[in-house]
Amino acid sequence: MRILVVEDEPRLLRNLAKALREAGYAVDTAEAGDDGLFKAETNDYDAMVLDVMLPQLDGWEVLARLRKQKRTPVLMLTARDGPKDRVRGLDTGADDYLIKPFDLDELLARLRALIRRSAGQVRPTLSAGDVLIDTRARSVTRAGQPVVLTAREYAILEYLALHRGEVITRTELYEHLFDESDDTLSNLLDVHVFSIRKKLGRELITTRRGQGYCIEP
Repeated sequence: MRILVVEDEPRLLRNLAKALREAGYAVDTAEAGDDGLFKAETNDYDAMVLDVMLPQLDGWEVLARLRKQKRTPVLMLTARDGPKDRVRGLDTGADDYLIKPFDLDELLARLRALIRRSAGQVRPTLSAGDVLIDTRARSVTRAGQPVVLTAREYAILEYLALHRGEVITRTELYEHLFDESDDTLSNLLDVHVFSIRKKLGRELITTRRGQGYCIEP
């Protein structure tokens, strides 16, 4: 999953990006509202962490402009904890609101919930045949036995499972699983899909020739 973090405090931005990458996310960052809005409009993110007090454009304006075009799940992250601020954020189109200082585990849990809900999933576990995916623990079992996947393999599997029944193009997978610093012009995607099939069964992921990949409903 690919996350955009818009935060003007450099240390917090670095720490958040590092924590999210360690949790398995592809992460893009922006330190100003106009840059964050440009990236949010240009790319399709699975979720966005958005500070309120930003240079150029504040978080309210970024959110208001974004909502004219996209439904990207947005978690507002701010030190402004008054009820009026929370109401304003939610009424402007935020999906969730977290007050600074915050607990990292809570932020990660809220992001997981936002991503699941945006894909029409409410439970933290996903299943496909005898394969069970625990999005909280980022773990996978097959017929009750644990299966070890790399971080990128897990990300591909989770994205396909969240969109089970849909044909996901290679371009969409690249856009949602690689951040702006990654080289997406390689054959890594094919290598990862081959490895997932080897570990979890060839029948799990279907290739639609000329279209993309799919986990059948």
